[in-house]
Amino acid sequence: MNAEIKTIKGSERVVVTSLDIAETFGKEHKQVLRDIREIKCSAEFGRHNFTPTSYIDQWNRTQPMYYVTRDGFTLLAMGYTGEKALKFKEGYIKQFSEMEKALTDKNRERIKALTCRMALTEALQQSTENLHGFAYSLYTDLVYKAVFGKNARQLRETLKLDKKESLREHFSEEELRAVQSKEFLVSGLIGCGMSYRQIRDFLNTVSLQETGLQVKE
Repeated sequence: MNAEIKTIKGSERVVVTSLDIAETFGKEHKQVLRDIREIKCSAEFGRHNFTPTSYIDQWNRTQPMYYVTRDGFTLLAMGYTGEKALKFKEGYIKQFSEMEKALTDKNRERIKALTCRMALTEALQQSTENLHGFAYSLYTDLVYKAVFGKNARQLRETLKLDKKESLREHFSEEELRAVQSKEFLVSGLIGCGMSYRQIRDFLNTVSLQETGLQVKE
């Protein structure tokens, strides 16, 4: 059983895959796909809770799959009976609850992180140092290198993201807190009149005394 957070149609949701459901309940995947397609529900409910996608099988072929939400799983699993099926249902529901709590906590950290970015932006606006229009990106790279040991470009390469995707959407709650802490620190140092080079050297010294987070690929 593996509930996970996925970005679907622009928003993060807790889902399981039809492939995982098939494996857990001991069914053929094509049977689970058929069950989903034949479910008696409104078109709106289906669009919201069963998202078609695909995966690459062991023979490198593209195969159909669905992302299924908690509500979608609840409706689908009504047809799966027996003592073993009941135990699996309870396990899935527990996982959904845990992941939804994690998503709520992560969103809370994002709101805090937005406040930090606003503080950093304000500090840069009040700074007299001329960094030729690259101040925000330079300081953001300082923060990322202090936390992860990599700049924004390197993190995108690690996570296989293009330039349009937000790096922070892929950070964990712990990573967001670490970035937030460093951004508040940098904002304060800028406010104290320290230059980019002084702040860079200071963060390098601090980073040597800390254990950096390793961003997950």
